[in-house]
Amino acid sequence: MLANADLHIHSPFSMAVSGAMRPEKLLIASKVKGLHVLGTGDAMHPAWQQEWKPFLENMQEICVVPTGEIEDDHRVHHLVLAEEFGQFDQLRDLLAPKSRSIGTNGRPHVYLSGEIIAEHAHEVGALIGPAHAFTPWTALFAYHDSVAGCYGDEKIDLLELGLSADSSYGAGIPDLSGVPFLSNSDAHSPQLEKIGREFNRIQVSGHLSVRNVLDCIRAGEITMNAGFFPEEGKYNRTACIRCFTQYSLEEAQQHNWRCPADGGLIKKGVSDRARELSRGIPGPRPPYLHIVPLGQIIQTLEGTSSPHTKKCRAIYDAFIMAFGNEIDILISAPLPEIRAVHPGVADAIAALRENRVILHPGGGGKYGTFSLT
Repeated sequence: MLANADLHIHSPFSMAVSGAMRPEKLLIASKVKGLHVLGTGDAMHPAWQQEWKPFLENMQEICVVPTGEIEDDHRVHHLVLAEEFGQFDQLRDLLAPKSRSIGTNGRPHVYLSGEIIAEHAHEVGALIGPAHAFTPWTALFAYHDSVAGCYGDEKIDLLELGLSADSSYGAGIPDLSGVPFLSNSDAHSPQLEKIGREFNRIQVSGHLSVRNVLDCIRAGEITMNAGFFPEEGKYNRTACIRCFTQYSLEEAQQHNWRCPADGGLIKKGVSDRARELSRGIPGPRPPYLHIVPLGQIIQTLEGTSSPHTKKCRAIYDAFIMAFGNEIDILISAPLPEIRAVHPGVADAIAALRENRVILHPGGGGKYGTFSLT
């Protein structure tokens, strides 16, 4: 079966995460979004495990996969997927001697290299790879020019692209040939414009189970990645982290990576970094579908400050009542049927499907924006 999967979120036990991130709310949001598979996030944390266990014992519509994120001694973040919480317990025991936050932080910092962390993850039977690999902070390609530079001889099982990149950014990097690309939300809130804002469509053999989902990732049975236009990401372009003025790579180098306007640090953008690392002709990858969350589309059309105003929520709810879930509306619902609910949204979705979107790239920590033609 084809399943929509978001395999990277967080819990209230991680920094800067909403206290509303609770299993029951996440499962409700996943159903409305159109997800079939959801990662728990922060599976290393014992209290978060306990919150999830009642739901795992009675899994029905949503397949819940134990997942977590670990920061290594060079600040690179790693995404770990496992079949059972018990594997995260084993991994926690292996890493605990080298961490002061393993039992208190949902995303613990571990004073070990990426290679040793990956070795331990494989030892317990888990999958591992770089989280948001292109982001210029806490990511593989922020600190290393190659996979081996971080992981040594240890194999990676996946690579998460992050919000500022799509598949094209990694397709020309020889190191990544044969490595499955994942697109996940990294959500810190259960709001519907956060959960599933990026997702993977995977081909699961047999019934929907955690084991079959992981087997699918191992085999690279990903039929589509979906998510933001890379330009919408906070770090897509090279820019000052104070005033967000954008620079070409050559200009940044001429200014010694300091903004001439305010002296702020100029941070290299994901698009420039990907071009540096790419070599030759990009290899084949599953299609990447660029989407914008339905709530964000409605907010833009209505000119409101939030997708949570009463008017925006009423329009959103009308769509869910008519079609069942958001992903189907964005991807496959017939435009005449969408138009019957809201003509403006139909025009916007038509523009997205036909790639008639004007992008205003983000950089330096400021999200990009879009407008519709």
